[in-house]
Amino acid sequence: MALSFKALALLAGTALFAGTVAGSVAHAQIGTPTSSPLPEGITAPENSAGFAKGRYHELDQLPDWGGIWFLIRGDPSLARAPTLPLKGEYLAQWERWRQQVLDNDGVELRSRSNCSPPGLPRIMQLAQYPYEFLFTPGRLTINQEAWMQTRTIWMDGRTHPDLEELTPSFHGHSIGHWEGETLVVDTIGISDQLEVGEGGKHSDQFRLVERIFLSPDNADVLVNEMTMTDPLAFSEPYVVTVSYRRDRHGALIEFQCAENDRNPVNEDGETLYL
Repeated sequence: MALSFKALALLAGTALFAGTVAGSVAHAQIGTPTSSPLPEGITAPENSAGFAKGRYHELDQLPDWGGIWFLIRGDPSLARAPTLPLKGEYLAQWERWRQQVLDNDGVELRSRSNCSPPGLPRIMQLAQYPYEFLFTPGRLTINQEAWMQTRTIWMDGRTHPDLEELTPSFHGHSIGHWEGETLVVDTIGISDQLEVGEGGKHSDQFRLVERIFLSPDNADVLVNEMTMTDPLAFSEPYVVTVSYRRDRHGALIEFQCAENDRNPVNEDGETLYL
């Protein structure tokens, strides 16, 4: 027997409600501290970032990173980036890229949108556009004005998933902890389609470890010591140190590159000018 529109709507609403309840129950179970029973194979840190209430007082013990931060260009107190230590096919690939750029009058033929963000590690080395560090219990969020990028660093004691379980992404999977006044951040799972340096690529084994701290000489300078390793692409660790200056009263400005992304890329990676 055919059902009326009202009856169909009622059944659909009932099913949606049941699915919502089931989803809420599952979500609550996944976020429950490890002292409570969890579904098989599911673990959560004791102080999961999803349970922040009552823990905001912990943030008073952290260093003061308030305000926004701009990359310091040409800081003489910090070492310049060394040559990228590529090896094997990754070195050969970079050499082909370099020759292509030279043959094209210095213009790089990109395979991604002109509005595609750089991802890690280069997102932490951008001049002109500032950074903002937001601490909440169990989590650090880094907002970057360029491309309005948001990076999450888990600080609640969780570990990395197996690399095979991660979907490679622009920012990978980051976990952090404090060593005194220094924040140590470990990141894996960064897409191997992204560059480390100009034209230099890495494998899926790439790992980034950052040590971030306020300069002992100037509390308005933040230092980021970045160590990158890749057993397949690098002959040795690649270490870059950058620093940022503080603007205590500044704020990030909205950045909408997509509204000006008018130059498409063809199947050969060539930018088309309209």
